[in-house]
Amino acid sequence: MALPVIARRSQPLMSGTETRYLRFVALGDSHTEGVGDGDDLTGLRGWADRLAEHLARHSPQLRYANLAVRGRLAGQVHAEQLPTALALRPDFATVVAGVNDMLRPRFDPDEVAAHLEAMFAALTGQGARVATLTIPDIARITPLARPLRPRLEALNHRVRAAAHRHGVVVADVTLYPVATDPRLWSQDRLHSSPLGHQRIAAALAHSLNLPDADASWKHPLPVLPVGRARFLRAASAEARWVAGFLGPWIGRRARGRSSGDGRVAKRPNLMSVGSSGQHFGRAFQRGQEPSVDLADASE
Repeated sequence: MALPVIARRSQPLMSGTETRYLRFVALGDSHTEGVGDGDDLTGLRGWADRLAEHLARHSPQLRYANLAVRGRLAGQVHAEQLPTALALRPDFATVVAGVNDMLRPRFDPDEVAAHLEAMFAALTGQGARVATLTIPDIARITPLARPLRPRLEALNHRVRAAAHRHGVVVADVTLYPVATDPRLWSQDRLHSSPLGHQRIAAALAHSLNLPDADASWKHPLPVLPVGRARFLRAASAEARWVAGFLGPWIGRRARGRSSGDGRVAKRPNLMSVGSSGQHFGRAFQRGQEPSVDLADASE
């Protein structure tokens, strides 16, 4: 059965000074944490931080928390992050997860979608506006990922359906070819580059009908010249990727380890956004994390 058409843009969320977001909470994994846009020494930025900056330009009182931790599965995001998110009482939240599940040998799209839908239901039921993303076809960036394409399509289908049932805004980035331009992806081909994070933030802002947002995020990048030198560089990059990223990733899986082991959220508190372009914080190792203060969520 065909799904109902999901509106790509919501009704205006801000009208003059009447409607403003005050509490934005982001839930998810490494993509929401900002991996690929900065580093753990200087601080990760990422699309969620960039979206918070956009919101804060029109809602100066906005406070923002980012609960995402790399390596988390959808069920872990549900169990570990949702209770804190609800306690923070957001009026706007983003929920993006499922890529890590998709990479596991035992992947159940219904189970992953059920975790996502439970988070959609809980947050919208508390009155928050919620937004999410679809996953671009990573097989266009990494040919070795072609066997994952049916999994990706199954998950995106279920995300759209669950979002429709709960009035969640979907930035359906997978519909646009630019989403798989290699320049929007980092060297590991699993995370967005700074430009990719910028485009994702712009896609969400446009889907939410925020002021100063437009459809330019869909526009393709300038075409690169085609030639033998480019082909050789691509072949060399493929070999470096296998050695530098795929091999270590397989090693961690074989040892039952995750890139998120021992890590906690970089921004567990609701805090003011600050100036545009500021890196909001680095990812913390367990034992270094700042305390979570829920008192200011009671307003």
